[in-house]
Order: sequence, then structure tokens, then C-alpha cells
Amino acid sequence: MNANFISKFIVFVNETKSEVKKITWPSRDELTGSVIIVCLLVVVFAAILGSMDGIFGYVTRTFVA
Repeated sequence: MNANFISKFIVFVNETKSEVKKITWPSRDELTGSVIIVCLLVVVFAAILGSMDGIFGYVTRTFVA
């Protein structure tokens, strides 16, 4: 390996460390609220897609077959 690669790698690691220090993590309350919203949306969309699948399956079995 050449010295140029090693110096670029060291610069990269130092810049990465400085960027990681800028991260702001959500609080426990924010995280809990986000998780609850995501879970509710997953259930709602699963119900919608399941209903649509049932309706289209019924229509297909009734009128096509």
C-alpha cells in the first residue's frame, strides 16, 4: 500500500468521526410514538390490502371462472 492511500484513509476516518458526533438521536418518547404510528399504519395497510385481495378474488371467482 502506498502512503497516499493510508493518508486518505486516515482523513476519511477522522471526517467520519466528526460526522457521527453531529447525530442527534430521538428521545425515548419520540421513538415510542414513531414505533406506535408505524405499527398502526402496518395494520391498517394490511387490512386494506387483505380486503382488496378478498374482493378481487371473489370477483374473479364469480365472474371469470
